[in-house]
Amino acid sequence: MRRLAVGLVALGLLLGLAAPAQAATTQDYAPVAIVHQEHLAIGPYELTIGFSEWPVRAQQSLDFTFEPTGGIDRFTGTLVVVSPAGEEANLRRPPGVDGLARHPRQPDVWGLDVFALDEPGDWTFTFGLDGPQGPATAAMTVPVLEQPGPPLGLSWLISTLPLFVIVGLLAAAVVRGGRQPVRTR
Repeated sequence: MRRLAVGLVALGLLLGLAAPAQAATTQDYAPVAIVHQEHLAIGPYELTIGFSEWPVRAQQSLDFTFEPTGGIDRFTGTLVVVSPAGEEANLRRPPGVDGLARHPRQPDVWGLDVFALDEPGDWTFTFGLDGPQGPATAAMTVPVLEQPGPPLGLSWLISTLPLFVIVGLLAAAVVRGGRQPVRTR
């Protein structure tokens, strides 16, 4: 009888813990909130580039959306992003995807989800579209401002100060505890 009760309690706990986890994985996410758009003519096509933050700042994560006029179903697209220093950025494409991927939270458009440009300056986005009227490419410049907030070194220093205090307190406790005479019975 006791085993049955323990088994029922364990099953209840498993179901109780699994249900919120299942609900969290099936939750719909809010679509991307676009605050700024740019329009780019790519040969005979037009592409709308959406930004979830504007102006764009270095090291600031934001969402990019890319939508050709008429939707993405009739097109394939590519994107190459080059930094002001001339280095190609890693776009974190999903495995097996060579071109533009659908935005994970807004699958009716292509996009980059929570993506940050590393350094300030003029970044070059080169788009390629292949549609009913053939392939075409065009580039646009995205100005990126300085990183928001204090300099990175100062941020790291301030954020690690509590760790140094804790390590100091632990070291003092160990040293102080080592001086106590050992009591014997």
